[in-house]
Amino acid sequence: MAPSAEDIHDKLAPSILSADFARLGEEIRAVERAGADMIHFDVMDGHFVPNISIGIPVMESVRKVTRLPIDAHLMISEPARYVEAFVKAGANSISVHCEVCPDIPAMARRIHDLGARASIGINPETDADKVLPFAEHLDMSLVMSVHPGFGGQEFIPAALDKLRYIRRELKRRGLSIDVEIDGGVKLDNIADVKAAGANVFVSGSGIFGKPDYGKIMNEMRELVVHTPSKL
Repeated sequence: MAPSAEDIHDKLAPSILSADFARLGEEIRAVERAGADMIHFDVMDGHFVPNISIGIPVMESVRKVTRLPIDAHLMISEPARYVEAFVKAGANSISVHCEVCPDIPAMARRIHDLGARASIGINPETDADKVLPFAEHLDMSLVMSVHPGFGGQEFIPAALDKLRYIRRELKRRGLSIDVEIDGGVKLDNIADVKAAGANVFVSGSGIFGKPDYGKIMNEMRELVVHTPSKL
């Protein structure tokens, strides 16, 4: 189920963790109108990460207000227990973390069997080689550029080296999968992460913290489009 080379293109993925939850439906419609390619949906359990966020009922509500693909980013200790529920609630893609996923191929098969795209996340302190041997089973690799658990953190520059390494290794093996970057992505660094090999850009406060979503996303897209990969 891994995508072909022509499926790999740049995508902006606003993270609703930074949206105004009192107006969540309106916020999602606003970023969709502004040109978002997908919605990033952060799930936290207070165990794998030191915070609790949103879950299945909110996913069901989000699914009703947008036609965009939704990536459920499961920052939880027991993802296998919940992947089916999130897909049934409307997720098009499931991202689980390698740190709590002892059998990545089995997890990918499970997600694919449910009809969703399979993605594996890598925390800042985790070596990319924990995931790369299984990349042929995946549709996307998610690189965390902050420590997961809270929105609004500063980008960790070492994530750029990890991105370069992952994209180089994927190219060496002839694999075309999405590489997503999540954490502290803003207008002032989105070109750097594009040059390092990312093609899916998660941004929370970098978009929802701005007064004009269309303007900031257009500026981000212009930088992405005009920044070649430097691998």
